[in-house]
Amino acid sequence: MLFPALTGSPDKEALRFGDQSLTYAELATVAGTLARALPRGRVAVWATSTLHTTVAVVAALLAGVPAVPVNPKVGERELQHIVSDSAPELVLAEPGVTLPDALAALPRLDVVLTGTPGELPPEADTETPALIVYTSGTTGPPKGVVLPRRAIATTLDALEDAWQWTADDILVHALPLFHVHGLILGMLGPLRRGGTVHHLGRFSTEGVTNALAAGATMMFGVPTMYHRIAAEVGTDEALAKALSGARLLVSGSAALPVHDHQLITAATGQQVVERYGMTETLMNTSVRADGERKAGSVGVPLGGVDVRLVDEAGATIAGSDGETIGEIQVRGPNLFTGYLNRPDATAAAFDDGWFRTGDMATRDADGYVRIVGRKATDLIKSGGYKIGAGEIENILLEHPGVAEVAVTGEPDADLGERIVAWVVAAGEPPAAEELADHVARLLAPHKRPRVVRFLDALPRNDMGKVLKRALPS
Repeated sequence: MLFPALTGSPDKEALRFGDQSLTYAELATVAGTLARALPRGRVAVWATSTLHTTVAVVAALLAGVPAVPVNPKVGERELQHIVSDSAPELVLAEPGVTLPDALAALPRLDVVLTGTPGELPPEADTETPALIVYTSGTTGPPKGVVLPRRAIATTLDALEDAWQWTADDILVHALPLFHVHGLILGMLGPLRRGGTVHHLGRFSTEGVTNALAAGATMMFGVPTMYHRIAAEVGTDEALAKALSGARLLVSGSAALPVHDHQLITAATGQQVVERYGMTETLMNTSVRADGERKAGSVGVPLGGVDVRLVDEAGATIAGSDGETIGEIQVRGPNLFTGYLNRPDATAAAFDDGWFRTGDMATRDADGYVRIVGRKATDLIKSGGYKIGAGEIENILLEHPGVAEVAVTGEPDADLGERIVAWVVAAGEPPAAEELADHVARLLAPHKRPRVVRFLDALPRNDMGKVLKRALPS
């Protein structure tokens, strides 16, 4: 069973959103009632950060029908593509919510938090599609990633081992519920373990402080959230105390700058755990709860997951020197089934059974993986060197005049590519030469930015990832 606690922990609190909560028995009743009313085809879920969204997804999983989580901030054209591509039979939504036209045209079933106790539907086969999660569509229309029940179960069980995750844990987070991080890890993860999750609705350091002080043991967040924590934790005693009492702090969806790691550790004694995954693969690697914490590393492969680095010719990189950069390829039971309606894209994504992630990384002698960026945007070939943008970004963030930064490459007649730093200044912008010298002194001269451009803000998506393709040309 995906969620054995639905029948085994009746009086324990499962979900809390603000002042709304459900025990496992209540969740079984509410989601079970909804599951019995669902058709056999796909269902769209208007994925607001509410209790109703989680109930809707659990109901679809109980019924054995694929759920398509939809970002409430999605644009009209993208939404129309998702609806036409996935062809849901109906949409599940919180009562009273106004839906955009593309969803409003579908039959609608409101998710209510009442129901009639009854026997839960029989468990679906492990290869049955559970979720269809759409990619961000940075290189074309979003693709529907078909995630089977097998991938969800094996990923969550591998994280149980890596994070020593138990039914006694209470997780707090404020992640959106239309992505892998917030929905699968943040909501379905605690439910599979038989634990409890408190969703804050909207992120705030005050909300994190209160939840951890009230007994939460784990926190999930993205780097933008931890960046706010890092900026406040040195002067906010209540926040520092609450964080110091947590069992595990986990960051994901993008790299957490080393400087933020250091600020949080200095104030709390806690070392944030990073992990690495994708929509298509769910989780691949993580720093273990009982393992060495290396700031800036996403840890070692999870149980059952094979990870290799390959060079530009597609050959596996032998050895682990912590310096040689290669593309990450993975295989294991955590992988998706394929892209919906796109057999061509599915075939192109694999290399003899290994999924091509497009992420570039190094691997050290202990097996720890360090992401240096995306192959398409973060690997800079300058003056005969292969340079990872993430390494330079971390160094620039150590400069007191830099609040945020993104590093890219742009064509250069002499170097092939020159390094460009896009900087949000912390106060008066520092001189470009000062920033270049800062990098050259701490890394190497060939890694210094040749161009520095200042912005008021970096473009980001809903998960806080910097959208480098959206930077001004």
